[in-house]
Amino acid sequence: MALGVSGAHAATIKVAGIYTQPIQQKWDARLHQALVASKDAGEIEYVFSEKVSNTDYIRVLREYCESGVKLIVGEAFGISKEARKVADEYPEIAFLMGDPFDKHGKNFSVFDNFIHEPCYLMGILAGSMTKTNKIGLVGGYPIGEVNRLFHAFINGAKSVNPDVQFKVNFIGSWYDPPKAKEAAFAQVEAGVDILYAERAGVVDAAREKGILAFGNVNDMNKEENGKDVVVASALWHMESAINNAIAQVKAGTFAAENYKEWTMMQKGGASLSPYYEFDSKIPADAKASVEKIKADILSGAYVVEINDEEPKSTY
Repeated sequence: MALGVSGAHAATIKVAGIYTQPIQQKWDARLHQALVASKDAGEIEYVFSEKVSNTDYIRVLREYCESGVKLIVGEAFGISKEARKVADEYPEIAFLMGDPFDKHGKNFSVFDNFIHEPCYLMGILAGSMTKTNKIGLVGGYPIGEVNRLFHAFINGAKSVNPDVQFKVNFIGSWYDPPKAKEAAFAQVEAGVDILYAERAGVVDAAREKGILAFGNVNDMNKEENGKDVVVASALWHMESAINNAIAQVKAGTFAAENYKEWTMMQKGGASLSPYYEFDSKIPADAKASVEKIKADILSGAYVVEINDEEPKSTY
């Protein structure tokens, strides 16, 4: 049976967001911003909790289930099994959860940030612009959602520059700018002249060292003091996925689904940011290559490989 509301109650539904990090943290921020946009458009009533630890998450999840919400958006990476049990107990509520596994039951849909396609495009630019043939990548944890982005970036760079080498470091945190900055400094000392800033703090390091960087999830040129430093960012857009879930709940057609495609380029879930002040500084052949591959991705003619294995430094 599909889930939803009907009649006069379908105009606005109550939606809850549950986040393990502060909503300023980029991953959760993208979810929060998409839900705020839906609230501002008059589609939903929106309530949320942030900085909810995994030990408290199930309790908070149950509290929202008892509060009259119709849709819960959150993240179940550390409590996947337990969250599924809650969904089974509340079959009338729709769940759209960040989760490394597949959909569950009739009401537990899953998503992740599959922005590997614009990461590949950034790699083309990085491989074309490096002068030392050494590129650094600083990430949070070596898990699938990060690993696939790094591999795509690396493969994009190697597609135009087979001689390029890579330094890869994980800081063991989702939000520790000083630690990310120090990791980036160490990579620069090792000869890196371009950085992939998967975590906050890396752009600051690039600025201090006078080198270029590429951004992740949000537009780091505009949002993280990246002017004249961040060439481009791989953007994650959750609006399409969340709007689809809201529409299905309202129509009474919500069912468990893997939202992977909704976070990729063809459905508007991912994109490459504008080049801004770097537009005239990127080699023309690199820009042409990016546009060609971008068109092929959107048409389905080119598929960027998904590799969730941990990437390693090559020198």
